[in-house]
Formats: sequence, structure tokens, C-alpha cells
Amino acid sequence: MSAPAPPGGERRGEVDLLRVLVVAGLVLFHSALVFDARDDFYVKNAETTGLTLVVSVLGVLWAMPLLFYVAGLAARHSLSRRGPARYAAERLRRIGVPLVFATVAVVPVPQWLRLRADPAYHESYLEFLPRFFRIELDPAQFPFVLQGEHFETGHLWFLVLLLTFSLLLAAVARWGPAWRPGERIAALADRRGAVLLAALPLALISALLGLEEEYAGWSRWAYLVFFAYGFAFAADHRFRRALRRDLRLVAACGLVLFAAGVPVLLGAGDDAFTAATPLALVGRALYGAAGWCWLLTILGALDRPAAPAVPAATAVPGTASAGRAPVGPGVRRYLAEAVLPLYVLHQPVVVAVAFWVVRMEAPIAVKYVIIAVVSSALTLLAYDLLVRRTRVTRFLFGMRTREKAAAAERA
Repeated sequence: MSAPAPPGGERRGEVDLLRVLVVAGLVLFHSALVFDARDDFYVKNAETTGLTLVVSVLGVLWAMPLLFYVAGLAARHSLSRRGPARYAAERLRRIGVPLVFATVAVVPVPQWLRLRADPAYHESYLEFLPRFFRIELDPAQFPFVLQGEHFETGHLWFLVLLLTFSLLLAAVARWGPAWRPGERIAALADRRGAVLLAALPLALISALLGLEEEYAGWSRWAYLVFFAYGFAFAADHRFRRALRRDLRLVAACGLVLFAAGVPVLLGAGDDAFTAATPLALVGRALYGAAGWCWLLTILGALDRPAAPAVPAATAVPGTASAGRAPVGPGVRRYLAEAVLPLYVLHQPVVVAVAFWVVRMEAPIAVKYVIIAVVSSALTLLAYDLLVRRTRVTRFLFGMRTREKAAAAERA
């Protein structure tokens, strides 16, 4: 989840902003699932709507793929600085520790509240915990090999996949062939529209392996491709230039593929995510290709060349200097290091707030606003007061110490 700095050393401020916006958007997304007519969320409102499905598709198409792509960007720079062994150790500390801690301390809460929604269920949380941790091994579900009647990784599936991909990368870098994907394929970036070719593997995986609803509407192995693309694209500035140059073409393709793919996928029936019918296969292929185009469009639109800074002596009072970030460095730094803890904390908070709000007599819109606003405020408050202020809690949530964070920022 670390924000990457490209080979030239400049800080990718737009990437920091995107990561924060995605995590903030997850609060809005999970708040909406309380009212979704299809999704089996932990807490459900008595009145539901199908509108949430239409709105959520616009987010799931690119949000989680973006987080994996950005993680791949960061992996390139982290691996080059640390080497495979130190990179693997750093990933185990920054991702593995919060994954284990949150699985024990955070993830059981939504499952217990799901049961508590039944008036006939009276088991306390401490009584429920032993049942949650009745676990069996299922290697066929790799990397989600721990399964159980009540046990789940919940929203931490992202950390499971990210840690798995990171360790696979470290193993390949240590014992695999000396292959540098950026150098091999960067020449293609000089050809107009060549970045669209990268959509083909995603289309193929989505069509043949299906889409997994529990993992935000993508195959777990499609996320590996997004991670690998981020790793490869970080190797050469020609990829960034290609995104800027081909932005309009990629955006147009994304709109066309989305407009064609979603109706086909919806028309394929209730099992469109996994069915082997021609309509479902075509719909999923278009969905996979559209996701890549939307991701590139967002990255290309935000990745604009920085304007030269105006000297202080010639700056016009009352105007922003050219090249100044849209938010101050202190705010950006605060939000950037908060991304992982906020991700870990947000879903149990949303479920807990929704557990009480759905009992109110109010329209869906009012309940949704209450859940989203209160959950956002409580999640940020929990991070600020309970996580970021001590060494122990920072370690448990995968954060650097204050001293290391400050040193990394100066670097």
C-alpha cells in the first residue's frame, strides 16, 4: 500500500490521492450494500433497491484493480531498493502482521452482528469467537486456504492476495529467471494504442475463470495481472508517456466496451459471473477489457506533467503557485499513511453502525446518509485516536514508526 516514487524520484501525489479516494469510496460502497436487493451483506435493511447495483458497477470496474496496480508500482521500487529477501520480510511485517491481527480482532465482528440480526440469537461475542475459529484447510481455494462455517477473511481478502502476490514476486526475483519486463516491452509503448493490448489477458481470464463476487467482481487471478502490470509499467517512463498520449483513445474504448459489456453481462442471467454460455463469456470478456481501459483513463487523466514553479519573487499574491499540490504536504502525508489502517477498520464500523440504523423508521436515502457519514467519521476517529499514536498499534496495523515515516518522506 506504500505510495510509489518513479525512477526519476518524483513523488506520485496523484497516486496518494487515488488510494485515499478508493478507501473512502469503500465506506460509501459498503454502506450501499445494506440496501442492495442482491448482495448478502452482513446487515440488511427491510426495504432494498436495485439501484445500488447499477451505481456500484461503476466503482468495482476500476477501484480494486487500481489498488493492485499501485501496489505493483510500489513493489518495483521497493524490490529494487531492498532486494528479494528484505522485500519479503518488509511485506510480511507491513501486510502479514495487520492481516493476522485484524483477522483475530476485527473480522469476527461483522459475522457476529449478522447472527445478532436474528432476534432468536442470543450468543455473546465471546461465546461466538470459538465457533468463528473452527477452521479447516482447503488448498483448492488458494490462497484462501483457511475455510470454516463462520470463519472468513472478510474484507481482508485484499491483504491476503497482496501478500501472496508480493511473496511470489520475491521468490521469482530470487530464484526465477533474470527477466526485466519493462525493458522487453517498453518499446511497444511508442506505438499508438499499444497499451490496449494489455487488456487481452484480462479479458481472457475474466471470460474463462469467471468473476468472483466476493472479491469485488473480479477473478483473484485478474488482480495478479493488474499487480504485474503495475510492476512492469513502473520500469520505464515511456509507459507514462503512452498513457498521456493515448488518453482519448483509451477513454473512448473504455466507454464503448462498458456500454456493450454490461448489458450483455446482465442479459446472461443470474449466473453470468460463472456460466459457460456464449453470452456470459462475451460479457465477462468485455467487462475485463473495459476495466483495464477505465484504469488507464483514470491514471492518464491525473498524471499530468507538473508545471514549473513560479519563483516566490514573481508570484502573484492570492494565487496558487504553479506545481503546488492540491493539498498541503502535511495533510497528504497524514492521509497517505492512514490508507491501510482505514481499510482494515472501515467495514466492521460500517456494519456496526448499520446494525442500529436499519432499525430506524426512515427512507433509504436518509438511512444511507447516516450510515455513510457516521461510519466515515468513526473510522477516521478510531484511526487517529487508537492506531496512529503508539508504536504498538502502528506496528499491528502495518505502519512505520514515526521516525521511519518521516525519514521515508524526506527521502
